Amino acid sequence: MVARLVRQKPVCTLGLATGGTPLKLYGELIRMHQEEGLDFSRVTTFNLDEYVGLPPSHEQSYRYFMQKNLFDHINVDVRNTNVPDGRALDFEKSGERYEQLIADAGGIELQVLGIGTDGHIAFNEPGSSLGSRTRLKTLAPETVRDNARFFGSEKAVPKLAITMGVGTILESRRCLLLAFGENKADAIAATVEGPVTAQVTASALQLHREVVIVLDEAAASKLARREYYEEVENAHRMLETGKLPWIEEA
Repeated sequence: MVARLVRQKPVCTLGLATGGTPLKLYGELIRMHQEEGLDFSRVTTFNLDEYVGLPPSHEQSYRYFMQKNLFDHINVDVRNTNVPDGRALDFEKSGERYEQLIADAGGIELQVLGIGTDGHIAFNEPGSSLGSRTRLKTLAPETVRDNARFFGSEKAVPKLAITMGVGTILESRRCLLLAFGENKADAIAATVEGPVTAQVTASALQLHREVVIVLDEAAASKLARREYYEEVENAHRMLETGKLPWIEEA
């Protein structure tokens, strides 16, 4: 999906995520660049969020993550890669500037997302406004616990981040939500089949016109209508290949 967009529209704007979930995606994009010539030279990127107080050189900063896991291995112009400023002197103005940068780029065409175990997207914790914009956010205790594995202890995890808002994300023209593992199953079920609520900020994606959700078996295990979703996937595959058995049989 990402590669198709870059090939079809070389001048495009991607929204990117961090954490363990998108690593396989980024690895495949690197492979496609190195082996197939996938060209990122005119691509602009915007990351979802950044911890407050960490310099870009810090191994747990999201700027460092992106350089290490994607940007340093493809031909993207670093001047066209954007990560929220976690060391801003004025976070309100910094958030407004980030929103303006996105607008000036023509908006985000495809936003890659992960999901927290409590159903949050970016750092829009439970209770976040579904119309929120890029801003300063306090991390929920569950998020701090989930991220402690990267820092060695909960105490070392920053308690504040600057993050795109739910409203910002919903303005992306398309979204790609990735989730893997049994620990994401409850969040996925609430996101897809539960009510739209600020307590599960990912549930706001139900209001978006075009969202693709990629899951493994474990993450999909608590979906009540799982069989139907599999039929949807199969039907779209048949449509793409032009092989519609009900027409062939007729």
